[in-house]
Amino acid sequence: MTARSLPGHPHVAYRGNDLFIEDVRLADLARQHGTPLFVYSKAAMLAALAAYQRGFAGRQAQICYAMKANSSLGVLQVFAQAGCGFDIVSGGELARVLAVGGDPRKVIFSGVGKTRAEMQEALQAGIGCFNVESEAELEVLSSVAVQAGQRAPVSIRVNPNVDPKTHPYISTGLKGNKFGVAHERALATYQRAAALPGLQVVGIDCHIGSQITEETPYLDAMDRVLDLVETIEAAGIPIHHIDFGGGLGIDYNGDTPPQADALWAQLLAKLDARGFGQRQLMIEPGRSLVGNAGVCVTEVLYLKPGEQKNFCIIDAAMNDLPRPAMYQAFHQIVPLSPRASAAATWDVVGPVCESGDWIGRDRALAVQPGDALAVLSAGAYCMSMASNYNTRGRAAEVLVDGDRATLIRTRESAADTFAHEQLLPG
Repeated sequence: MTARSLPGHPHVAYRGNDLFIEDVRLADLARQHGTPLFVYSKAAMLAALAAYQRGFAGRQAQICYAMKANSSLGVLQVFAQAGCGFDIVSGGELARVLAVGGDPRKVIFSGVGKTRAEMQEALQAGIGCFNVESEAELEVLSSVAVQAGQRAPVSIRVNPNVDPKTHPYISTGLKGNKFGVAHERALATYQRAAALPGLQVVGIDCHIGSQITEETPYLDAMDRVLDLVETIEAAGIPIHHIDFGGGLGIDYNGDTPPQADALWAQLLAKLDARGFGQRQLMIEPGRSLVGNAGVCVTEVLYLKPGEQKNFCIIDAAMNDLPRPAMYQAFHQIVPLSPRASAAATWDVVGPVCESGDWIGRDRALAVQPGDALAVLSAGAYCMSMASNYNTRGRAAEVLVDGDRATLIRTRESAADTFAHEQLLPG
């Protein structure tokens, strides 16, 4: 049977009139596990990772999956078994890495608000590096490390003031963003770090944003970071590794980000030209590894035609798929079994009691109640940001490997959502 892959989703394809992910019919998974349901392709994850691995062939490089994109244990296992390290932003994420057997020496701890307890946990685990994001954090981390009888390995996240040309909520490298140390303060911050007794300077870090679809911001940021490395090392502070962060975009709606291997061919050429080609490199991809590997399967509950808008009400909502409500983000929505009837224009919305609970606007769909739809590009920043708003249990998750489907998260019951709450006495 001829397969018709969906643009940007080579592992999601129609076979006849049924939508498959790898060799598994999505309708079968929906019947077995119910909806909403997140389904991930292992092959898609590994193919995305392979592009980075090709780009770094022959180089000293460590790929650290930015697990905030999707921190489900089954997903983390895929990347741990493929040799990845992890970029974490909380003590909870560190616990997840350790739970799947990840190597703590390949863990980078980022984030602007690390607590003393999280620092202690990370030091005890023996993580590879702390990406420090403020001068105040340097002082606290040094104090915690001294109390533990250790020296914490640190790199400093430098804010290069480069516009990533993405949504303002996911831009992280401009002067007005909360992340990192200002470019102008970098040398002084490194000198302070080198003087503190509980710290060992090992690298420099830069991350300018997310869903970046152009090469230019990366090239500009690299130039600014390499300028700083030269300045810092001229002051007698060696920089052992350079961390260029992540942020590479994916195809949500005809987006054309560069392929990871093509992007890194350009970046490595610049590194070589400036004499840094043999330096230890670190990167932190997240969305680009998992975003297009996942779909959310949902059932059409009701059709509600109106004078100004037609509403297609589904059982997935903003608590399952928060990106549209948060960022006005676009996800393609396709039927699991297309109908031959004429399409109408619908706003696809969820049952949550908020006007912001929409998944897609003005979509041409031929649908009836009971039909199943697939919301595409749902592998990143969906389940990891899901909530229990309206006391809605979080969805189940399935990982597909060829013709095998494994349940990696059971659906939450209502009792699960309030299991840690207490009734008042009496």
